[in-house]
Amino acid sequence: MNEIAQRTQSLLDQGPISRVRRNHGLEHATLHVLAERFPGKPLAGHSDLGGFWIIGELETPDVISAVDEALRRLQAGERRLAVHPNCGTNFATAGALAGLAAGAAMFGAGRKLRDNIERLPVAILLATLALILAQPAGMLLQEQFTTSGEPGGLQVVEVKQRETVRLPAHRVVTQG
Repeated sequence: MNEIAQRTQSLLDQGPISRVRRNHGLEHATLHVLAERFPGKPLAGHSDLGGFWIIGELETPDVISAVDEALRRLQAGERRLAVHPNCGTNFATAGALAGLAAGAAMFGAGRKLRDNIERLPVAILLATLALILAQPAGMLLQEQFTTSGEPGGLQVVEVKQRETVRLPAHRVVTQG
């Protein structure tokens, strides 16, 4: 590992950044467990420094059980559970790459509408290629930067049901 990579990894494994990454990994692992138990049920999540939210119509004991299983599985080495295909990191990566590709295609097209319309097929092609590349890139960004599959000393303090803007949700509070 080169020096820049070591410094980056050191930064990601410290303090609040590490805490959010580990909460994000546990959130994803919990969503994977819930998807195994309740196939097709619409669910979402959001992580922060203090824990994470699981949004969806679920009973509190089911959420507690899923969080406990997810944490056990991460601690047992199932790091892949920390990466989720529907993560916002994937969507942001896809949007950024497609936008940059389309913008690059339009660069220098001219001021006339006709010039821009003539470049449209190139912009669509480059944006499509960017979206194809974004799938593995988003997963890699999750794995390396936005989540952690190593919970370390992360512990679940409480799980409580809340209503958030009329959406049923559970707040999972963590420490460590």
